[in-house]
Amino acid sequence: FDFTPVGLAVAASGVAFIALLGWRLVPARRAAGVESFETGAYITEARVPEDGKAVGLTLGEIEALFDNDDAQLIGMVRNELRIHAPNPRRRVRAGDILMIEAEADALSAVLSAAGLELAEARKPDEDKEDKGHAEGKAADENGGKGEAGKDARAANDDEVALTELAVLPQSSLIQRSPRELQLRTRYSINLLALSRQGQRSVARLRHQRLMAGDVLLMQGHPDAVADFAAETGCVPLAQRPLRLPAGSMAWRAAAIMALSIGAAALGLLPAHVALAAGVLASMALRTVPLRAVYTSVDWPVVVLLAALLPVAGAMESTGAADLIAGALMQDLARGQPVIALAVVLVVTMTLSDLMNNAATAAVMCQIALSTATSLGVSADPFLMAVAVGASCAFLTPIGHQNNTLIMGPGGFRFADYWRLGLPLEILVVVVSLPMLLWVWPL
Repeated sequence: FDFTPVGLAVAASGVAFIALLGWRLVPARRAAGVESFETGAYITEARVPEDGKAVGLTLGEIEALFDNDDAQLIGMVRNELRIHAPNPRRRVRAGDILMIEAEADALSAVLSAAGLELAEARKPDEDKEDKGHAEGKAADENGGKGEAGKDARAANDDEVALTELAVLPQSSLIQRSPRELQLRTRYSINLLALSRQGQRSVARLRHQRLMAGDVLLMQGHPDAVADFAAETGCVPLAQRPLRLPAGSMAWRAAAIMALSIGAAALGLLPAHVALAAGVLASMALRTVPLRAVYTSVDWPVVVLLAALLPVAGAMESTGAADLIAGALMQDLARGQPVIALAVVLVVTMTLSDLMNNAATAAVMCQIALSTATSLGVSADPFLMAVAVGASCAFLTPIGHQNNTLIMGPGGFRFADYWRLGLPLEILVVVVSLPMLLWVWPL
């Protein structure tokens, strides 16, 4: 808890700033998703059924039906041929797939207006069960008023649900397409639509490469969707169909966490030993599934640190860290320890906005140590400045995985981050600098 005095002061001042003033600096985004999540417009594929009222209509006439729901027709697929900008006078045939851009809460009304059905709203075992039952269920879960949907819900209320999943930055889905994932055969779920804030999909839904921050509209049994989310690195937004552990398991997990942190805080065991023992205890008592132990490890960061720690050591042994520290002292700090501390803090924050925060800390630690040595002062405040600076990356959506994760659900754009992030980082410097000098004197 050596971090607590400075960290608590920064956290408290940051929360107070955002609550009182900072929230006004972010442009208001129109809520569109379930529970006021701004997921942006979905790109949805809808099929024209054999007896649908859209058969024989022109694309222009169909798009006119979407005016009240603020949706638009952006393409169509006929005989596996993708038409990016179809002629409005082209007549629709049964079996055509229309690509529609619409908000999540308007999707059901759009489909109902043109008599369309979701192209992917079919159950994996549709050969054995009635196709109309599954599609009626999907339409009803979306807010549809059709009798088929009502009958389906009455028949089996808890069988199928719609859930919005946000793709985490470390998700295994990134750069993979729904077709590669084989969602129906492997997970018994369907991908109905994709939302990517600020970008319009130009590819078929099944061929679209997924990215961090994408919001996926999934259909399937809540347990199947929850398993898929846990396995692939997604978080549910709308319905959150997560299964909570048994009460006894929850108490065991809490006790293990308390004992691990307590042992480290009281100095009974080194922190890495205490926490590793906690992990082993969780595995032995089965409070964490064994497969989750492996998937929860952030392996890219582990490999990155393993590669950068030798780089940091090389900076020290070759004198590169001393050279950089000397340049900072001569050009910016001019031999003043307080100014040097502020420079280390600001440089660390800037680098953390552009690269991984763990990598930033690994590199800046050597520079901080060299700076303190050249000035003949304690290295503690400089190392703590690196810890604070590497954790405060608010200027870009790539500075931290949390920044990336909220971009899609929050409806944010790249430029929105600096509006709040810049004054927040200035506040961090103003608050943390005197706290560092007070708690960790030079």
